[in-house]
Amino acid sequence: MASQIGYFSLIFGLSCSVFIIFFSIKNLNDKNIINKNIILLSFLQLIFVLSSFIGLIFSFIYSDFSNETVFNHSHSSVPLFYKISGSWGNHEGSLLLWLLVLTLFIFLFIYKSKAYPKQYILLTLLFQQIIIIGFFVFLIQTSNPFNFIFPTPKEGLGLNPILQDPALAIHPPILYLGYVGSSIIFSSALAATVSNYISKEWAKHIKKWVLLSWVFLTLGILLGSVWAYYELGWGGFWFWDPVENVSLMPWLALTTLFHCILVLEKRLALTSWVIILSIATFTLSMSGTFLVRSGILNSVHTFANDPERGLYILIFLFSLIFLSIFIFFSFHKNEDKNKINFFWLSKDTSILINNWFMMYFLSVILIGTIYPIFLDVISSEKISVGPPFYHKLIIPFLIPFLFLMAIGPKLKWIKSNFLKKKSQVLYLIISMFISIFVLKNLDVGFLINTILLTSAFYLLFVSLQDFIKKRYNNLAQSTSHLGFSLLILSILLNNFFSSEVITNLKIGEIYENNKIKINFEKIYEKNEQNFKSIVGQFNVQNSKGEFEILNPELRIYNMPNIITSEADIKMNLFEDKFMTMNLVQNQEIFNIRYQVKPFMLWIWISVIMISLGGFINLFKKNEK
Repeated sequence: MASQIGYFSLIFGLSCSVFIIFFSIKNLNDKNIINKNIILLSFLQLIFVLSSFIGLIFSFIYSDFSNETVFNHSHSSVPLFYKISGSWGNHEGSLLLWLLVLTLFIFLFIYKSKAYPKQYILLTLLFQQIIIIGFFVFLIQTSNPFNFIFPTPKEGLGLNPILQDPALAIHPPILYLGYVGSSIIFSSALAATVSNYISKEWAKHIKKWVLLSWVFLTLGILLGSVWAYYELGWGGFWFWDPVENVSLMPWLALTTLFHCILVLEKRLALTSWVIILSIATFTLSMSGTFLVRSGILNSVHTFANDPERGLYILIFLFSLIFLSIFIFFSFHKNEDKNKINFFWLSKDTSILINNWFMMYFLSVILIGTIYPIFLDVISSEKISVGPPFYHKLIIPFLIPFLFLMAIGPKLKWIKSNFLKKKSQVLYLIISMFISIFVLKNLDVGFLINTILLTSAFYLLFVSLQDFIKKRYNNLAQSTSHLGFSLLILSILLNNFFSSEVITNLKIGEIYENNKIKINFEKIYEKNEQNFKSIVGQFNVQNSKGEFEILNPELRIYNMPNIITSEADIKMNLFEDKFMTMNLVQNQEIFNIRYQVKPFMLWIWISVIMISLGGFINLFKKNEK
């Protein structure tokens, strides 16, 4: 019953799109207020899609295995929480969630934008409905979450064990809020271009949506990173995995877009940048969807492998790109360059230069992600682009980027005098001496890493000064910039001071070197609702005589029949002690991986601070 309600709700939701487009076109040249039928239809569309999504959730809760999606991705033994999260932890359900967020955002946009020009609002609605119709057709034709199976199976195939985790359960909805938020920015930018509404007022209006999308995308990436850290047993926060990259690229584009909008709001400049980045952000979000669902990317994150679905998304994406390019060149009027001058030492110029750096970082990541795909298509040669590629191309440019990021907020709009504050020089000297002290006994590239660490410490000191002095004037900026400085510094220190031991041990054996002693004391079993565990007990003692008891485990799932390795992590303010174990030979020999990861907690805290800055800005009143 729930599946039937869900399916017909999709049909009704699609019908609403048709009527919305009809009334919008009809009302476009009417000088009166927006037709109430349009607002009502948008609300009804939201209700229909929400009903469809709830129908899918109920199908999972009650283990309705006549539903093909439930059969493929659930089992009666799966805990209730993961039955619910499993409804969007698959291809069909995730797209339905996409559609729900699309309809929610456009309804909120219409409801919150009544004071703005009617033509602009209606055009935004029209462009957004084109996207919504595309997703409706995609769902109904190729990815129907309500397909029936007859006769009804007694049991389902089960939920992928790596998806049975709290962080990953809430990771997709938050990430999609960020992705889908970019669709509103895209539609709004096209509408503003067509209606010649690219202005300071429009910048103030769309800035909130950029921030909303950016905050959710930041939090979504954070949750994904935390999940990969402890669930996959990687022992790290970022591995330049292709699916990690496709979430980072729209984040970089959104960050750049936000800073461009600040310039547009202040000086009515960089209009072309704003429009292009609005298009690029949504394009990158859609490209990520295509790459993940086409099966092209080889990643632990991918959960769909269907070229037909990928082809549909690709055609749809290219259609939207063609439409946006056509609108840009047909309707966009470039700003009068004679009226807009950028003084070399100003906040505007600083933002512009750092935007170029951000675009360079984005380009490197795009090439590193896409190049292996093209090489495979052209020559059937399979390669993987790993961290060394990104580090070599990004780190040299990261240094001037960090210095400019420290200096930029201290500059004034339009024109500034040269910075003569002694404190800035003092911070730089202190940063250099601290960096030399930290790195002098480490086996790393001394010169480049000293300069890099100096830039990170310098940004931290300057950001901390701004946070203390200007927290009431610009709390949002100060919080985000301080968070970013902490993030860069924590990542560098984590990289410099991390240590790892990999060894094979039997129960009762001891591994020992001059720094650490690992005693494999015993194993024991425990049973849970949908899996049983083999838990190891290890006594880990450092050179100071301090010890920790760590209990990594192997989880054995029945449906599907998969063994996963679960890390045990002892966390404190300055370091994580991280251990995993895996079977090597029957239940006699185990592969043990023990890591000490400094400043991991500060990495998570810093990203939360970055998001918090954006969140504060959302509720900040626009300056008159």
